[in-house]
Amino acid sequence: MKKQAFSRQEIEIQDGYSPGLIGEITRAHAVYYSENWGFDVNFEAQVATELSEFCLRLNRETDGLWASYSEGNFVGSVAIDGSLREVQGARLRWFIVSPTFQGTGIGKMLFRKALDFCYEKQFQSVFLWTFKGLEAARSIYEKAGFVIKQDHPSSGWGGDIIEQKFVIDFRKLATFREASK
Repeated sequence: MKKQAFSRQEIEIQDGYSPGLIGEITRAHAVYYSENWGFDVNFEAQVATELSEFCLRLNRETDGLWASYSEGNFVGSVAIDGSLREVQGARLRWFIVSPTFQGTGIGKMLFRKALDFCYEKQFQSVFLWTFKGLEAARSIYEKAGFVIKQDHPSSGWGGDIIEQKFVIDFRKLATFREASK
């Protein structure tokens, strides 16, 4: 059964940091990945540490951070870390949607906002790390034109996974623009 799509009026998207956001994003990741993949405190600590460091150096010219809310409740986030844009490309990070809202279009809306930011900033490429098994997210990535460039086994978060690096070359942006309409 497909979940109801929400209108933009029902979903508020916050641009940038606000008090409590680090905790909300960290909690969403920790709970979801613990319940669904058996990830442990190492994962939560890594998310909290890296997200905190990102927020402390957040530069609106190269970085983006968006959170979505429904009736004042956190339902999802995404970020673009542009600190490596000249060397590896911009990095898409902390992309998550609450299970209650998965399949409603909120994830696509957040994802589109992040990639539009990258396009507007004229980044050459964007990469993200994920892992095998997150098929709904993979579908969004591939539809936008991301391709797998690396994969390897990992077990540092309490569960055995195959990490995957996806990359999109913005010189081939027509793929993204057409696929995300």
